[in-house]
Amino acid sequence: MTHMIFDYVVIGAGSAGCVLANRLSADGTTSVALLEAGGRDLNPWIHVPVGYFKTIHNPSTDWCYQTEPDPGLNGRSLKWPRGKVLGGSSSINGLLYVRGQHQDYDRWAELGCQGWSYDDVLPYFKRAENQSRGANKYHGVDGPLHVSDMSFKRPICDDFINGVAELGTPINEDINGETQEGVGYFQLTAHKGRRCSAAVAYLKGAKSRQNLRIITHAMVKKIEFEQRRAKQVLIERHGEQTRVEARNEIILCAGAIGSPQILQVSGIGAGSHLQSLGVDVVADSPEVGQNLQDHLQIRAVYKTKKPVTLNDELSNPLQKLKAGLQYIATRTGPLSMAASQVYAFCKTRYANERPDIQYHFQPLSADSPGEGLHPFSAITASVCQLRPESRGSVMARTADANAHPTIIANYLSTDLDCKTAIEAVRFTRSIMATDAMKDHVAEELLPDSAATTDEQLLDQARNIANTIYHPTSTCRMGADLRAVVDPQLRVNGVENLRVVDASIMPEIVSGNTNAPTIMIAERAADLILKANR
Repeated sequence: MTHMIFDYVVIGAGSAGCVLANRLSADGTTSVALLEAGGRDLNPWIHVPVGYFKTIHNPSTDWCYQTEPDPGLNGRSLKWPRGKVLGGSSSINGLLYVRGQHQDYDRWAELGCQGWSYDDVLPYFKRAENQSRGANKYHGVDGPLHVSDMSFKRPICDDFINGVAELGTPINEDINGETQEGVGYFQLTAHKGRRCSAAVAYLKGAKSRQNLRIITHAMVKKIEFEQRRAKQVLIERHGEQTRVEARNEIILCAGAIGSPQILQVSGIGAGSHLQSLGVDVVADSPEVGQNLQDHLQIRAVYKTKKPVTLNDELSNPLQKLKAGLQYIATRTGPLSMAASQVYAFCKTRYANERPDIQYHFQPLSADSPGEGLHPFSAITASVCQLRPESRGSVMARTADANAHPTIIANYLSTDLDCKTAIEAVRFTRSIMATDAMKDHVAEELLPDSAATTDEQLLDQARNIANTIYHPTSTCRMGADLRAVVDPQLRVNGVENLRVVDASIMPEIVSGNTNAPTIMIAERAADLILKANR
């Protein structure tokens, strides 16, 4: 069996892993191995912003996870895409750059996570960022991650913005600045019309370093320990097994699904569960895989009276060809489009002083990202609850890391989550009834326009709601001993092992999760380098 030794071994080349591979190898004195189960990001659709239509649900770039049937969704099971390629989910996501609310991080600090308040993490957001608008108190320009304004806009998007503003939500051109509340156009992790994934941002300039080894198609079987010290990672690559040893630390960056599963098959988790799988217990850590949180979107689809949507612009092959040629020539047009164009962070009556729902508005409609546009004029306004109370779990199904884990999302399982879902549907209908939007709307397709009572609206939510692809919190960070990792992101109960990805969030952030994950890795790099000097 082949045996390789590095100073650091990073498991997972997603948003966090790419950051760490770059930062830990930057001074040239330490050796770093970056292990990725997927392949290199050679698929051209990865780099075209609208290409997520081709990469989501594609087994060559997506793990293609699926949840268990969920009582909160009337027994439905959902597809949960996660990136399986260099860049991870940042290579297949919707490119939306959202940090969350200042209070999210202050709340982490209140929960005992010292060093994770908003004032603590802001420098790391800025360090990562190359902001097209320039530097200010909240934004940086020296980082590798390009953040740019959206070039693709349509008049109906402006009307949606004005409609939300009619209801009292202010227009806010920078939700990543002083305050999040407001409505406006998203900024994107894109540069000159191309996706800026974590792989593009952090690996492009680093992959030629002699002290960085990027190993793709490396399926992690388990982390191996000497006593309680994480020593090496057993991988399988092209049918052959290899041990990759770490002199300093092993850093697990496999995401909110992969990280808890790898911990469990390696012997870290609830002791009784591990024993039932035939896995020797290294550390009895009952919360591994627990505390799963996600944003659940309720998609409202409205037919429009006039052909003003992208469904109309791309309704025949010639128009699609025209859009393709426009993108090739100018890097603009429909192919430069992100997953959504307009955000709105609004307050329902349950809000408690800060926005509790988020809109993703699109001048188009489709049954899912992997399917074609509808053959009629329509728009989509998806709304999600920002801080759900419902909690689920990710548990290894067998001792074999190749087998997908059991994912129990447990959506809409608390009273507040159900009430907010009902209120969110009503809020969407209020937007569509504003002066700015009412002349566009011909018919409400989703949810059922006949649903009007609380009971009917909740049932509609259970029937049509879907993930918005933000799983977090399955390796909770905390100051208590039950937490999976401490505020330094070290795994409790063992040595030389950290988890660095969205799974460590004690509570989900109020917005999209890619930018916070990159921030987490930027801060973790400092923690790791300081500890190993």
